[in-house]
Amino acid sequence: MRAIGGRTDHVVVVGAGLAGLSAALHLAGRGRSVTVVERGDVPGGRVGRLDVDGYRLDTGPTVLTMPDLIDETFAAVGESTADRLELETVDPAYRALFPDGSALDVHSDRDAMAAEVERFAGPGQAQGYLRLRDWLARLYEVEFDGFIASNFDSPLSLLTPSLARLTALGGFRRWDRAVKRFITDPRLHRIFTFQALYAGVPPQRALAVYAVIAYMDTVAGVYFPRGGMRALPDALAAAAVDAGVEFRYGATVTRLERLGDRVRAVHTGTGDRIEADAVILTTELPDTYRLLDRTPRRLLALRPSPSAVVAHIGCRTPQRPMPHHHILFGDTWDQTFREIIDDGVVMSDPSLLVTRPTAGDPTLAPSGRDLLYVLAPAPNLARGRVDWERIGASYADSMLAAVADRLPQLGVDAELLHVVNPADWARQGMLAGTPFALAHTFGQTGPFRPANTVRGIDNVVLAGSSTVPGVGVPTALMSGRLAADRVTGAVTRPTKTQIASGQA
Repeated sequence: MRAIGGRTDHVVVVGAGLAGLSAALHLAGRGRSVTVVERGDVPGGRVGRLDVDGYRLDTGPTVLTMPDLIDETFAAVGESTADRLELETVDPAYRALFPDGSALDVHSDRDAMAAEVERFAGPGQAQGYLRLRDWLARLYEVEFDGFIASNFDSPLSLLTPSLARLTALGGFRRWDRAVKRFITDPRLHRIFTFQALYAGVPPQRALAVYAVIAYMDTVAGVYFPRGGMRALPDALAAAAVDAGVEFRYGATVTRLERLGDRVRAVHTGTGDRIEADAVILTTELPDTYRLLDRTPRRLLALRPSPSAVVAHIGCRTPQRPMPHHHILFGDTWDQTFREIIDDGVVMSDPSLLVTRPTAGDPTLAPSGRDLLYVLAPAPNLARGRVDWERIGASYADSMLAAVADRLPQLGVDAELLHVVNPADWARQGMLAGTPFALAHTFGQTGPFRPANTVRGIDNVVLAGSSTVPGVGVPTALMSGRLAADRVTGAVTRPTKTQIASGQA
C-alpha cells in the first residue's frame, strides 16, 4: 500500500462527518497533531440533525450496524464505546409488511430467525435460510479484510488468494440469483436483497459481493444509540477532543494552497490559513473536485446512486409496543427498481422504510408523541424527470397517507414536521441530489471506485462515501481509517474474524 511521503506531523481533516471523525481519531492515536475544519456548527456531516417543536430529528441514516467498527474507532485513542455511547440492540431488526397482509420479524439471532422463517414460509425455507446465513457469513469473512477494509493502489491489488475464494463463493454472480439458490419464497427473497437500494443497483444487476450488506443487518444485527443517531458523531468528536484534536466549526474551506506537488495550507472563509503537512478531504464530491481544481479522468462518467425523499412525522404514541423499523413493501417490487433507477420517475407502488427512533428513546419527541422517519427511494437528479419544486409537498403528503393506511396505529393525529427531497439534497452540495453518493456498479467498486489518493498531489487523501470503500455508516468509519493508513502507513489491527466474533 502506498503512503504519503515526507512529513505528516500535522494533518488537517476537512469535514467532521463520520469519515473525518474516524480519520482524526486514528491519526491522533498514531501520534499526529490533527485539526478538523467543519463548515457546520456541530459534527456529523450526513448524520444530520434538526430540532422542530420539541422533536429531535435525525435527518441522515437511521439504521446502525457493525458496532465493532465503532469499537475499533474509539479504541484508536484508547477509548471504548461503552464509556462514550449507550448502544441498544434493535430486536427485531425490522418488521417487514407485505401487500398480501403477511408480516415477518427479522431477527439477527440464528434460532429465532429460523423459527420465524418456518412460521412464515415453512420448514424448507427455514433450512434454506440457515444455509443462506452461513453463506453470508463466509462471504463477509472473505471479503472484509481483502476488499472492504483495504486500500488499493491499482486493479492488480485484487489479485490475491482472497479473490479466488470470493469467486468460489459466487461473489461475482448476481445478487438476485445468489440468494435464490437458498430461498425461493419471493417475500423472503426481498428481505435479503432490498439492501441493493443502498448500493444503488437493482439486485438483478448487483454483484453478489454486496450481499454483505444483508449480512450486516440480518446477521450482525441492528443497533440504536440513545439520544438518536446524532449521539454517535457527538461521542466520536468528544473522544477526539480529549485525544488532543482541534476542531474549528463554522469554517468552510475555500482554497488549498499548493507548493509544487504538495498542499502546504488550508484556507477558510473565515480568513484562517492553517498550515498542513497532509490533508484529508471528506467533502462532497463536487466540492472535492473544485478544491483540487480538476475533473475526474474516467472512460465512463460517474454514476450516482438513486436518491430518496425523507419525511419526518410527529404523531400520537401508539397504544401498544411497535418495532423500531418497518419495511412496507409494495406489490410491484421489480418495477420499483426500474422506475427509480432506469426510468427516473417516482414509484407508482411505493415501498417505504419507516423508523421510530422514539422506540429506542422516547425523549426524542414531546410527551405523548411519537416520531417517525419515513424514507421513500426516488430517482436522482441526473436520471430523474421529476419537478420536485412542483410535486414535493404533495408527494410528502402521499407518504404520510401511505403510512397511516398501512400502519394505522402509527398514523393517529399525524403532523408533517420536515421533508427533504432530491432537490434539497442537491442544495446541500450532494452530487445529483443523492445522499447515497456513487452507485456500487462493477466500474465503481474497489480499485475502480474513485481512489482515496490524488494523482499529482502527494499529500492529499480522500475519505467518505464517494471513495473507498463506499456508502454507509460502517463504510464511512472504515474510509476514515483507510485514509489515516495512507498518511501514516498501515498499522496492525484486529482481523475480521476477531472483529465479528460471536456475531455470525
